[in-house]
Amino acid sequence: MDLQKYLDGLFEFLTIPSISAQSEHKKDINSATVWLQKKFSDLDFNANILPTNGHPVVYAENLRAGKEKPTILVYGHYDVQDPGNLNEWITKPFIPEIRSGNLYARGSSDDKGQLYTWIAAIEELIKRNDIDLNIKFLIEGEEELGSLNLDEFIEQNKSLLVSDFCVISDSHCLSENQPMIDYGLRGIVYVEIKVKTLGKDSHSGIYGGNILNPLNVLAEIVSKLKGHDFKVLIPKFYESVRKISIQEKRRLSRLPLTEKDIISETGAQIVIGEPGYTLHERAGARPTLDVNGIWGGYQGEGPKTIIPSEANAKISMRLVPFQTSADIYQKFVNYVQKITPPGVELTIKLLSTAEPILFNIKSKYFKVAEKSYENIFGSRPVYELSGGTIGVTASFKNILGINSILMGYGLPDDGLHGPNEKLSLSMFEKGIKTNIEFLKNI
Repeated sequence: MDLQKYLDGLFEFLTIPSISAQSEHKKDINSATVWLQKKFSDLDFNANILPTNGHPVVYAENLRAGKEKPTILVYGHYDVQDPGNLNEWITKPFIPEIRSGNLYARGSSDDKGQLYTWIAAIEELIKRNDIDLNIKFLIEGEEELGSLNLDEFIEQNKSLLVSDFCVISDSHCLSENQPMIDYGLRGIVYVEIKVKTLGKDSHSGIYGGNILNPLNVLAEIVSKLKGHDFKVLIPKFYESVRKISIQEKRRLSRLPLTEKDIISETGAQIVIGEPGYTLHERAGARPTLDVNGIWGGYQGEGPKTIIPSEANAKISMRLVPFQTSADIYQKFVNYVQKITPPGVELTIKLLSTAEPILFNIKSKYFKVAEKSYENIFGSRPVYELSGGTIGVTASFKNILGINSILMGYGLPDDGLHGPNEKLSLSMFEKGIKTNIEFLKNI
């Protein structure tokens, strides 16, 4: 296998700054779709750029194996996160560089690099004339925005996307020698709150003590969302949470995840959490609520003594089976409205949602994935309830009626969404080889 050839292709892909959240990168979004379309066309796929109400998707198919053979749907995303503070990057985020056995670039692990393991695997099998199944690709450009328009696209294109199962590489293994398969994912409700108390910013000396400060109000609201025991205080927030069995608890406890690992990976001083649950249970089997951003008032250099007119926060809630996004969102709205004091103009904006999901680990496709990992990595994969969210998995199950398998090739320290994102070259190579094993043994 010519690994350098596949790295060269990935390098090209990574140089495109396809940042979905910023309108100034619309041209780059389009460039990424054109690049993918050409890549698939070169592999003799029928490839098209299809519109949505947001960024387009790339759909490609090769159905030459015939109707008697299984059809695999490969999902991925070409959009990436903003690189953030460029001063924190050792090298430029969109000029890929290899250092110490790792490929550094924005999107190297999330998700261009992992997606490319499937493109490379299929290219390799085509070169060997050793592929005997139908393959479809669905690659979106709004995953980092919460896949805002993907459900509608899937609903409108059900016949186009008919498949036996879906594979997704947008997760991680525990180490370069220990593969892992996520058998469940948390869902999400992501909201933005605006608290407005004044018509304009006002002098804190003249008016302070007589008018509501929206930052103080927002701080009070946020403080009432979680207790000192880290439990969410929204009434009936936990009423639909799935209870896990003793057997499942034992399986989760065998995962080699420790408090030391969390501290090392995040830079946290201590590990905290909801009492009565283990670290492993809190990581994927329990729902959470976190403030993702909070802002308002003067933030420039030097003093400016004002009471700002408004304050804002972004808050996410990660959900577990059998919670639903609609139910949790309504409970959040009802509770925040109740604890907001008089004299406040409150706005709650729903930014994105996704449903939690459990996968059928007894399916034959999971068994093939297990064996493929074992043949390449030398060890059987462990199973984890992931704390993350890949909303399209629930969409595929609910709309198309198919299960997904998460075959990730990242590592816990890849730095997703942060500076110096990386992908291990060893994991990239193992990912291609594992995918080849999987495709040959369906």
